[in-house]
Amino acid sequence: MKSLVIGVLFFLSILPGFAQSNSFTISGYLTDEVNGEMLIGSTVRVEQINNGTVSNVYGFYSITLKEGIYDLHFSFVGYSEVHKKVKLDKDLRLDISLALADTELETVVIQSERMDENVSSVEMSTAKMDIKTIEKMPAFVGEVDVLKSIQLLPGVSSVGEGTSGFNVRGGTVGQNLVLLDEAPVYQSSHLFGFFSVFNPDAVKDVKLYKGGIPTRFGGRLSSVLDIRMKEGNNQNYDVAGGIGTVFSRLSLEGPIKKGKSSFILAGRRSYADVLARPFTDALDNGAGMYFYDLTAKTNFELNEKNKLFVSGYLGRDVFNFDESQGFNWGNKTATIRWNHLYGSKLFSNFSAFYSDYNYGFSFGTNESDKFDWRAAISTWNFKPEFTWFANPSHELTFGGELIAYRFRPADASIVNNGELSNISLDHRKAVEGALYVSSEQKFGDKVVAQYGLRFSYFNHFGDKTYTYGDTLPGIERPLIGVIENGSWNSVAQYNNLEPRISIKYSLNESSSLKGSYNRMSQYLHQISNTTASLPIDIWQPSDNNILPQTGNQGALGFFKNFFGNRFETSAEIYYKWNQNQIDYIDGAELFINEFMASQLLSGKGRAYGLELYAKKNQGRFTGWISYTLGKTELKVDGINYGDNELTREGNWYPTRYDQRHNLKLAGFYELNKRVTLSANFSYLSGTPTTFPTDRIIVQGKVIPYIDGSDRNNYRIPNFHRLDIALTIDNVWRGKKQRKGTDNLVVSVYNLYGRKNPFSIYFSQGSSSRPQVGEPLATSAHQMSLIGSLIPSVTYNFKF
Repeated sequence: MKSLVIGVLFFLSILPGFAQSNSFTISGYLTDEVNGEMLIGSTVRVEQINNGTVSNVYGFYSITLKEGIYDLHFSFVGYSEVHKKVKLDKDLRLDISLALADTELETVVIQSERMDENVSSVEMSTAKMDIKTIEKMPAFVGEVDVLKSIQLLPGVSSVGEGTSGFNVRGGTVGQNLVLLDEAPVYQSSHLFGFFSVFNPDAVKDVKLYKGGIPTRFGGRLSSVLDIRMKEGNNQNYDVAGGIGTVFSRLSLEGPIKKGKSSFILAGRRSYADVLARPFTDALDNGAGMYFYDLTAKTNFELNEKNKLFVSGYLGRDVFNFDESQGFNWGNKTATIRWNHLYGSKLFSNFSAFYSDYNYGFSFGTNESDKFDWRAAISTWNFKPEFTWFANPSHELTFGGELIAYRFRPADASIVNNGELSNISLDHRKAVEGALYVSSEQKFGDKVVAQYGLRFSYFNHFGDKTYTYGDTLPGIERPLIGVIENGSWNSVAQYNNLEPRISIKYSLNESSSLKGSYNRMSQYLHQISNTTASLPIDIWQPSDNNILPQTGNQGALGFFKNFFGNRFETSAEIYYKWNQNQIDYIDGAELFINEFMASQLLSGKGRAYGLELYAKKNQGRFTGWISYTLGKTELKVDGINYGDNELTREGNWYPTRYDQRHNLKLAGFYELNKRVTLSANFSYLSGTPTTFPTDRIIVQGKVIPYIDGSDRNNYRIPNFHRLDIALTIDNVWRGKKQRKGTDNLVVSVYNLYGRKNPFSIYFSQGSSSRPQVGEPLATSAHQMSLIGSLIPSVTYNFKF
């Protein structure tokens, strides 16, 4: 490794602009003075050159300047600025702690980035959510939720209440890379989508990439949600928690060695089953519905050049009908990261992490007749990454990634009249690797570019290789051969080049134009033919029958701030074109199907739209409004082919997650220093669904029929909802200066009781046999998961 680093440094040293005579480097970490937490994205500005840098995701910064005397300004929104005058005649290590500003009510801010970040940064199609803002948002039954908060941003939505995950710019849930301290999370929701698995007490930073995705990320087409956990207070011990309507939370953090190492431990559990047990006998036989999660992290400053971080997550959902029947699913992750400094210009991070998602269900009331199914996907990953801070105008990042997968599509058995049948499917293995490099460079005062390349490789190993014959599109393909392999024989290999580029052109200090392009490859597929993503959907690797998904996205944007960054606005247009998008033949049977690939179809996808965003950052009233006008379509032979029975060439049709209009509003009003009123409003176009075009009557029964394989030919009614919340700080403390803080959150979800449709289904009007000549009546029914307002009260504390 040392030889590699020396070689890279030699290569960099011969590049133009990388070497400067009589130049020295100032570097260090920016932290919170109170708890020692690293401050991500803090600003370091050099007054003499009117330029600077920002700290990375570990709070580290580095800037190289010519010998001289400089005035440095260290700042982070919500914190008091620190000014340092330094004489630079040698490399200097300068760690800075920032203190929270004693802000007056009139200057309250609602963001964690520097005030002009949206204009000055080269990044576009990204969003960063401040956990303090998330905590003040109205939420379902009063519980703060990371995933629900990002759905208030432009280009982000879901297909309905009670659905897992989120959709970004027309992508599927399975096309989002969700990371918790770099470890992938394959199921990000509790309680079928009403809550996320991320405990807000343990979350420090939330960043969503919708486009212009950096080269260090790969493996998904639509987005990256990068969630970073708190390191824990390395100065004092803190206990925090909350008591709510559905679940309670408790966290503990503090120093292991003051100023050098710390920990945080946070847990949650729902307790509706516990509270209801004394009042009903329905739970006596083991029935219940609950979830729990546990999040932990610790870190150690070994010396000035080395830091070690260890974190993990364990969570599970249980939905039992009785002691032997029900569903359950859960995630486990573990991450080890080592930060090392090679001098003052080269920062490195080595990560190793593990992720496991396992799920299943059981049916049957006795041992003689029962069914049991379990599935899982496990990931082992090693990722080295280096950042070279060449000078204030140039920063280079390079690294690699090696991932090992294990897929268990079905460990299943049936017991019928005491006879056991094993119907399990073979386990599968795969390896994915990547190398990447990225450069961020300033060209003069107006142009900044971030450009790079990622090379990815995938190899699927399996015990069997299946070959299918050709047929008309939309009809199940016949099996023509099965080859028995050794355990580590390759079934299929793929590789892709993924270029990425983002460019910013500054029009003036308050406005800029940006453009980006990225190509992504995805070798994993979330297989589901339901209307919404479910916790029991299957993950399938690419093989000789299922090609990797590839996607391209281009975007252009205009960013403008007003009145000294009090207001920020942006307008972006995007266009995505994808290949090898999966859909299914009519009536596809995907569950425990060894020959599932014979029922899959592949085609093209496209999504395009306009995103408008306006935000007020300061004052007693703050908030934002976002609007997205978008369209998402697929073109798959065998689907929506109309009268073309000869070739069945498909026409474009909307996806299940296509939403033409998406309007979101979030507002916060500071009534006084202790009381905040907040509200969210959402309006979304109805999502597409498939309705019968005709009907066939057989022996008095109506059989629905779809002509020409129409798919998603109608839309359910539009969705809209208003939520409000009142947050009262220092309820217990009042005006007395006791140690600790607390607040009471009173919220109302779905204030005006809107019965938003989740789906529409049809039924025959009468179960009795009709008289001869009597027309058969059918009717449509709307299903709503929530049809009334839901009030709640949550008490949060920290001491």
